[in-house]
Amino acid sequence: MNTKKEVIIGFLVGIIANTIGTLLYIVIFSKLSITETYNAAVSEGHVGSLLALGAVLNLGAFFLFLKLRRDARAKGVLIATLLCALVIMYYKVF
Repeated sequence: MNTKKEVIIGFLVGIIANTIGTLLYIVIFSKLSITETYNAAVSEGHVGSLLALGAVLNLGAFFLFLKLRRDARAKGVLIATLLCALVIMYYKVF
């Protein structure tokens, strides 16, 4: 299969895993709804922390792809994680 396509698949898996991880964290640990929790995080400056906690699922996807010898997909997950880190850094700085 095309390496570029594999990296894109890994990137999409990383973004989806991060989104699901963030939503799971909100659903499990917050007493508010998802939108209320997000609005509270924005007002208190904790959006970066929410995204960082959601990125934990990327670890599972990354190591799963490495175990399955899908290195290009693991590279895509790594790129998605780095993008998430840049977004977190943006929220922490500005």
